[in-house]
Amino acid sequence: MKTILNFVFLILMISNTFSQQTNKTKSEDLKSAYDIQDSVMIKTSDGALISAIVVHKKGIWVPKPVILQHTIYAEEGKGIKSLKEAADKDYVGVITYSRGKRFSPDEIFPYENEANDTYDVIDWISKQEWCNGIIGMFGGSYNGMTQWAACKKMHPALKTIVPYVANRAGMGLPMENNVFINPNYEWSFYVGSNKYLDTVAGNDRQRFRNMQFKWWETGLAYKKMDSIDGTPNRLFQRWIQHPSFDEYWQKMSPYKKDFAQINIPILVIDGYYNDSQNSSLYYLRELQKYNPKANSYLVIGPYSHFGAQKGGSPVINGYKVDADALINTKKITYEWFDYILKNGPKPEILKDRINYQVMGANEWRSAASLDKMNNGFLKLYLTNNKSGKFYALNAKRPTKSSYLSQEVDFADRQTQNNEYYPDPIIKKEIDTTNGYIFISDPFRESILVNGSFLGEIKASINKKDMDIGVTLYELTPNGEYFHLSYFLGRASYAKDSTTRNLLKPNKIESIPFSNTHLVSKQLSKGSRLVVVLNVNKNPFSELNYGTGKTVIDETIKDAKEPLKVKWYNDSFVKIPIWK
Repeated sequence: MKTILNFVFLILMISNTFSQQTNKTKSEDLKSAYDIQDSVMIKTSDGALISAIVVHKKGIWVPKPVILQHTIYAEEGKGIKSLKEAADKDYVGVITYSRGKRFSPDEIFPYENEANDTYDVIDWISKQEWCNGIIGMFGGSYNGMTQWAACKKMHPALKTIVPYVANRAGMGLPMENNVFINPNYEWSFYVGSNKYLDTVAGNDRQRFRNMQFKWWETGLAYKKMDSIDGTPNRLFQRWIQHPSFDEYWQKMSPYKKDFAQINIPILVIDGYYNDSQNSSLYYLRELQKYNPKANSYLVIGPYSHFGAQKGGSPVINGYKVDADALINTKKITYEWFDYILKNGPKPEILKDRINYQVMGANEWRSAASLDKMNNGFLKLYLTNNKSGKFYALNAKRPTKSSYLSQEVDFADRQTQNNEYYPDPIIKKEIDTTNGYIFISDPFRESILVNGSFLGEIKASINKKDMDIGVTLYELTPNGEYFHLSYFLGRASYAKDSTTRNLLKPNKIESIPFSNTHLVSKQLSKGSRLVVVLNVNKNPFSELNYGTGKTVIDETIKDAKEPLKVKWYNDSFVKIPIWK
């Protein structure tokens, strides 16, 4: 808790900042075409304060539709340009900052208050004289999540959202399919250490890289990560107490039947190589499930997490994208706002509900829904039959039950398993030192892989749990491996992400998976599909030793007995295709 002295200092700091900002703004406003209110404070229903900036054209007092961004990324001097863009397009631009950020005196808890706070912010905006009662939202990543959070309890003034690469707390960040992952460990410092952004910590990748490798080498419990770093990480410690997708995560954004009452048009923009794609498309899939008539659209192509927010890059992770893949995200966003909020024409790119760029074909296609991106599946079994240096990926189910054996020594820190991350996207070689690799016959004609692959792994282990990786490649006729998609997940949560169900040792278990990354890629004649199956063991995520204890508590002392896996040959993958 803050001391009274610290609290007084904070109030003085805020007061001084208000004064400086207001004087500066008044001076600039005399030379500007914009009316900028940069020290607005909005009080929430539970008494917290939200810092806001409002921009509209000078001398225009007719109420306008409002374009809102709600973000945790408070940066000194940033945001005004985006708000001026809104004003230039005949809207009022508003940015509000998460509770505790910028001038807000409250404590910072990413994700936790956004559903309620966005409702209160929208309610406040809707009652202002410069608002005509119509509000739209846009933005990427965390800002995408806050838009979906705003739909947890729909305010009648919210008329549309345009989330780019939206993350979903508890699903993608800080864990993926119930496995806590490391790359965003420093993010909690970046957004949670001060009222703006801790760029010193955020840019010090070497510090956190050293930390995770020291954790890996020493074999300490995952929950001790911040003790290795030497700086307590309060948010990390808060999150890792919730390895299940439990009520803590569920209350932050729409969950299950919450989606049924989302009745506004939605435009989602995403990328095949966006790290949080499984979060972003989760919202769409759940919306489709609980509200089949929802007015939702998707634009997706070969973009990264940051690339999708700006329309892509000519080269992503070493892959030169097709010429027609590059788009103008901001232009499409405002075309959408004009279409929904001002009865303008529909953006040209929206041919149907799902609009996707086909890698390798240099074309865009569309479909009525995610499910209708494909009109069939290739069901391929992970057999124990040799196929050259790999194992056969066959359409025919094996007639005789058999298995492949794998042993994983968690005490061995010289060897890493599960090289699943798509960087680079195109490789000359893939890791063949552990795990199993399965390969299909060459395709006799070109084929379009279209959608999210899924499957079911049949396995027995000598322990109670394991984390697995399944990675999908195209092996091109010239011998290159093109990364298509991957799955990373915990076996004990495979059937229910909200409840852990431990495996029974030495019993054959079914481990279904489906929350994989969607992709569209034209495979050429002579290409093959390659599936890599492995146990997840590397420095980049928590380490599941299989004891059945809470994974964050396990240490290298739990590695006395190696994990022994039998991968059964009736395991399969289903690859979505368009014939």
